[in-house]
Amino acid sequence: MKKLFATFTVIAMLAFGGVAVAQEPAAPAAEAPATEQVDEQAAPAEEAVAAEAEEATGLVALHKTLKTKFIEGGAGFMALTLITLVFGLALCIERIMYLSLSKTNTKVLLAKIEEALNNQGIDAALEVCRNTRGPVASIFYQGLSRYNEGIDVVEKTVASYGGVQLGLLEKNLSWISLFIAIAPSLGFLGTIIGMIEAFDKIQQVGDISATVVAGGIKVALLTTLLGLIIAVILQLFYNYILSLIEGLVNEMEDSSISLLDIVVAYDKAQKK
Repeated sequence: MKKLFATFTVIAMLAFGGVAVAQEPAAPAAEAPATEQVDEQAAPAEEAVAAEAEEATGLVALHKTLKTKFIEGGAGFMALTLITLVFGLALCIERIMYLSLSKTNTKVLLAKIEEALNNQGIDAALEVCRNTRGPVASIFYQGLSRYNEGIDVVEKTVASYGGVQLGLLEKNLSWISLFIAIAPSLGFLGTIIGMIEAFDKIQQVGDISATVVAGGIKVALLTTLLGLIIAVILQLFYNYILSLIEGLVNEMEDSSISLLDIVVAYDKAQKK
């Protein structure tokens, strides 16, 4: 019995040992999908980092190129031309902000004025205009404040004050136009001076060298290029500002006619 028991024990140990040995290679196979999943998740992150690094490298290269061209074109005229861009953009941004803040929902404003007139009278309508921002509300306020002088006076006041508000909307546009004209003019002036310097070098050398001529012309044309680019940029902003002004003017004219209709209807109701 003891021998039989010992034999069974040995067989059992060998069996369990074989199972354990057979299961050991399976462990890396179970871990393989997890490793592949980590690699798949890491790949997009590495690609994103590489893309950011490439973009940063491109920006640095662009900055160096622009700096080099700026120096080649002559710091004096290039800096003077850039000043026109700075002042022109400052005026454009100021106008865009002013015009954006000048927009008013005229339908809502007219509805409030009509309700105030019918319920509480002129003083309530004036209060509505006083608490509303924009040129349309200012025109309405000036017109309603002269209601006691007659409908004709109200109409003339609205028309006159509309012209005043139009002048405020077009403020500084002449300066923007000036910078649009000055930028390419400074560029052309720099080109002419650069060409003169190139011919002076040719005269000093005593021979027409392709290197001297090409270098002088290249430096001269860089100022013209910068001036034209600045003029194009400012012109785009200028046209956008004009479109904003046209929209506001149309809105002012349409709402003024609607206001006069409301005032006439209110006046007829008061005379009954």
